[in-house]
Amino acid sequence: MSKASTAQALPQQRPVDEFAADVLHGLAQTPKRIASKYFYDARGSELFEQICEQPEYYLTRTELSILQDHAADIARAIGPRALLVEYGSGAGIKTRLLLDAMEEPVGYVPVEISPSALNASVENLAEEFPDVDMLPVTADFTQPVELPSPEQASTRTVVFFPGSTLGNFEQREAIGLLRTMCIEMGRNGAAIVGIDLKKDPALLEAAYNDAAGVTRDFTLNLLARINRELDADFDLRRFRHRAHYNPMAGRIETHIVSTIEQRVRIGNREIAFAAEEAMLVEYSCKYSQVEFCAMAARAGLRVVHSWTDANDWFAVQMLERA
Repeated sequence: MSKASTAQALPQQRPVDEFAADVLHGLAQTPKRIASKYFYDARGSELFEQICEQPEYYLTRTELSILQDHAADIARAIGPRALLVEYGSGAGIKTRLLLDAMEEPVGYVPVEISPSALNASVENLAEEFPDVDMLPVTADFTQPVELPSPEQASTRTVVFFPGSTLGNFEQREAIGLLRTMCIEMGRNGAAIVGIDLKKDPALLEAAYNDAAGVTRDFTLNLLARINRELDADFDLRRFRHRAHYNPMAGRIETHIVSTIEQRVRIGNREIAFAAEEAMLVEYSCKYSQVEFCAMAARAGLRVVHSWTDANDWFAVQMLERA
């Protein structure tokens, strides 16, 4: 029996009533908002994988190229017999590159809100890495999570947070998440974080408005999920996707815009929308190296290594306690 087959995911997924409470609370705000973590049901996860394949969406392929080019350096910086903890495992492509380069990793703990994405990722990785304990946790990594321990003792815990997902949080929340990493990785641990760097706004906006409309479908799928899981009646034809770069805040801001004045039912509640009223569904913050170092310092961390691509579009940062 393989180590992966004996590992069990911890039952920490947020229940439907909390999803409903979060949605209703967000839609009662001014302006309205829905948390981006709810994008990732099974269909949302599929669509996000398609986004990553779009020519405009440079982020995934650029980060992958960094990991491919510098995998040996990153593995040396991590050291032998580490426990790898990943926030938001997704399809596990980047994880595979890292585990393959690492020296005798003892365990892998993916923390992922989408059970379908988590199960598929762990299944595939378990076949390729039979000597690594696969310890999946179905949970929201922004909330406190009790992490399982591998059978073998590890020399250090390394938190892996690729994909520029940190940029989906406002600065205060991002610093709080970095502080959580600082605690979970322990005194001699580390974190490896992918960040999208500031660049030409035209490149940034194109990445979130692909010509094929996959990002649009991904954004509007959030409404389809609410319809299905919360007994709502959003008419997706009456809403549109909008993403633009805010240079003052240094971020892409994604909204779902009501094209007409309308009322939508969610369960036994009615929500009114004005024509052209926008719901905020995601921030995608972009950083300079200096800005990121300052933010890490506020979380008690310091950047000890930084790997970038030839264009300086993206960076993979290694953090340790300050």
